[in-house]
Amino acid sequence: MTPGLASALMPAMRLLDAEDAHNLALRALNLGLAGRDASADDPALAVRALGLSFRNPIGLAAGFDKDATAILPLMRLGFGFVEAGTVTPRPQPGNPRPRLFRLPEDQAVINRMGFNNGGLEAYRARLSALSRPLPAVLGANIGVNKEGAEPERDYPAAYRALSPLADYVTVNISSPNTPGLRDLQGEARLAAILDAMDPRSGKPVLVKLAPDLPDDALPGLVELCAARGVAGLILTNTTLARPGTLRSPHAKEAGGLSGAPLFERSTAMLRAAHRAAQGRLVLIGVGGISTPEQAYAKIRAGASLVQLYSGFALRGPALIPELKRGLAALLRRDGFSNMSEAVGRDA
Repeated sequence: MTPGLASALMPAMRLLDAEDAHNLALRALNLGLAGRDASADDPALAVRALGLSFRNPIGLAAGFDKDATAILPLMRLGFGFVEAGTVTPRPQPGNPRPRLFRLPEDQAVINRMGFNNGGLEAYRARLSALSRPLPAVLGANIGVNKEGAEPERDYPAAYRALSPLADYVTVNISSPNTPGLRDLQGEARLAAILDAMDPRSGKPVLVKLAPDLPDDALPGLVELCAARGVAGLILTNTTLARPGTLRSPHAKEAGGLSGAPLFERSTAMLRAAHRAAQGRLVLIGVGGISTPEQAYAKIRAGASLVQLYSGFALRGPALIPELKRGLAALLRRDGFSNMSEAVGRDA
């Protein structure tokens, strides 16, 4: 099956409960029913970042494959990198269902999953069992449990466990669905976590930030991360804000909003982070990407790489080759021979 045919089945999937459809998609991936993109990527899309080589800048954000159960099938869809997780030290069921809502009228998704996952031990075993070399870069996204968490203990332990198995590790301190997690974005608390982790001791460490941070908090966090050896930032996680333009009947559901309504805010933060970082941090742009033009806007705002979640969930695998073709065409239109030449041009 080709990615296009898999995407053609998306209307039928939308008849199911959103979480049931998501779980069915993961099973279909593992059965080989989502197809693969066997075409070669345009050389202009190649990226060198984080000390790693990416065949293209299009990645899958954490949250889609929380338990690392479909890494290889996802990579074969044409992603340049796949980030699995968020994984917590111990298994936990997450929040009560329903907890995942499509907002098709708004090209958006709301989730309050609550870090539901099978725990670090099972996640690590799946990464260990992967056949290597992998066809794309692998990221591991780590968090803490809702109960009994000690962030200065838990993040370093997960980093040590996964650093030998992943190409980079992301510290998730920005999900809105674990009580108190976003408090870890305070400079003193984040500094303590990073000091305990020692980001220079293993694979590159990234920090994922929330779009709801005050504007004046971002420069200090950029300085802190650069000083502590963090390799990059992911901008941004989901938002608790609810724009007045939302039309879906699910618009008032609690949880993090992702997709099109997040695009402007996440891109503005990306632009500000690029100015503050001055080349010291690799930036990954995520939030509201569903067209080549939106991916290109993130890159021109300062992103070396971009990630999808809601766009992929709503549009299916055909979105990936569409983004890659369109992005290569936009680079050439503007006279760029490679991705790095476009990064930050509008910042």
